[in-house]
Amino acid sequence: MVEAELMGSRLVVWNSEDGMNLYRSGFYGKPVGIPKPKPNQSFDSPLMLDLMEGIYLSNKDAIKVLDEETGREVSRKKLLKIACETYKDFEEGYIVYKDLRDKGYVVTPGIKFGADFAVYEHGPGIDHAPFIISVKKRMEKMSTFEIVRAGRLATTVRKQFIIATPDKKSGRVKYLVFRWFKA
Repeated sequence: MVEAELMGSRLVVWNSEDGMNLYRSGFYGKPVGIPKPKPNQSFDSPLMLDLMEGIYLSNKDAIKVLDEETGREVSRKKLLKIACETYKDFEEGYIVYKDLRDKGYVVTPGIKFGADFAVYEHGPGIDHAPFIISVKKRMEKMSTFEIVRAGRLATTVRKQFIIATPDKKSGRVKYLVFRWFKA
């Protein structure tokens, strides 16, 4: 099993071969010092994972998370607590992340698109992310201005804008897909 060290709100896979294999298995994380790694590019550097990826991989028994100070295994419960303290509405975002990953999509942070996630059908360097996703709670309001802004941005970068609303009880996600047309 791949070992990752918890360092603040990030996880580091120090073994570069393990990191490279993990990256290649689903575009998890980012190799340190390589801004846009190619799908089959070899690298000899640590792999940095965010907590969302780390919790997902831990739940799939793909990684074991160790505390940087003690070297002992960090429980999934503690990882979730750290993630909830670090990220706003982490649980809702994780439900969406998990749903998309389980459906075979590659999910990356969407901050540069003003969204929660950028979603690829195949992966970075293979195709462009066709979707940007904003996670919203079921009863959360979104102004007309916000919808138009998100739609304009998505259109500008040739992506489809989607709002995902997770249900914490069932774990299901509803997706609202916007299609823009000229009138």
